[in-house]
Amino acid sequence: MTISNTDKLAHTARSQFIINPSETILVTGSNGYVGSMVVRTLLSYGFKRIRCLTRSTGKSANLEALAREFGDADLDIVKGNLLSTEDCAHAAKDISVVYHLAAGVEKSYAGCFLNSVVTTRNLLEAVIKEPTLKRFVNVSSVAVYTNNRIPRGGLLDESCEVDGRMIDRHEPYTYGKAKQDEIVLEYAEKHHLPYVIVRPSVIFGPGKRKISDRVGTSTFGVFLHLGLNNTIPLTYIDNCAEAIVLAGLKSGIDGQVFNIVDDDLPTSREFLRFYKKKVRKFVSIPVPYPIWYFFCSLWGCYSKWSEGQLPPVFNHAMCSVYWKGNKYSNQKAKQLLDWQPRVPMKESLETFFAYMKERG
Repeated sequence: MTISNTDKLAHTARSQFIINPSETILVTGSNGYVGSMVVRTLLSYGFKRIRCLTRSTGKSANLEALAREFGDADLDIVKGNLLSTEDCAHAAKDISVVYHLAAGVEKSYAGCFLNSVVTTRNLLEAVIKEPTLKRFVNVSSVAVYTNNRIPRGGLLDESCEVDGRMIDRHEPYTYGKAKQDEIVLEYAEKHHLPYVIVRPSVIFGPGKRKISDRVGTSTFGVFLHLGLNNTIPLTYIDNCAEAIVLAGLKSGIDGQVFNIVDDDLPTSREFLRFYKKKVRKFVSIPVPYPIWYFFCSLWGCYSKWSEGQLPPVFNHAMCSVYWKGNKYSNQKAKQLLDWQPRVPMKESLETFFAYMKERG
């Protein structure tokens, strides 16, 4: 769905932005799935000076295509590693807004800590020295919350507690994201860093060929349908990217946290039914939450007892977060960012399933 620049600026008045189109914006992780869409959205808003930090300029085909499409833009594709303080200083020079999307995706805690936390600290050390800095947007994940104190079907929103026992969930990526948020809050307190934290939910759309684990898993050779009647907190890639962009531009929101979910969220049953109708039919076995929770608890206990003979990839803490079942709200993003999911859920799903079917 193409949205004109005029339409975007009519929706959110430029007078409400903290920077003008001539100021420089840094996007880390800019050649990633979300990062490249953030760059596209910024360009469509009329921002022309965008510094795109990537680990390898040889894998920047998406960014190079954007540079050709928006021919009048100054898209600066910079190769660099956030583990290098020199690269961070170079990337941060004269920056007004930072969109920090780079993160560790390794399967080990050490790898994710190194490439999410250490890298973020290096970047923050560089940006706090820049007098031009007006905002640092840290892109996190809605998965950092715990729902231990929320009943099944209860609301999970920005007021909820971040999980303080992330190690128990055996999720290095989410652990890294939670620690990344902590570093941002630490710098905000010590160095008066102007920040916003954005926590997207389950991002989907063309380019991402996967059914969310919140719907189910095929780990055991057959698809186990785990979500059943749970609401799946989806956000379409275009909608999510626009929310992230607005979090860096909108005035008066420093220090805020935003969860990003779309409107008209489907249940897991609705999603799977639609998928089978539009993409392909396959056998799925519905598994009620109590049974799956019991299985995950046994798996976790055996993993601990056997000292890791089986890795604790299934455990009761992780099971609760993803399959216990919650409601979700996007009211804060709508109210403070003036954001609306521009692509309706039905259209988003149609587009996504058409992509999935085309790719086989």
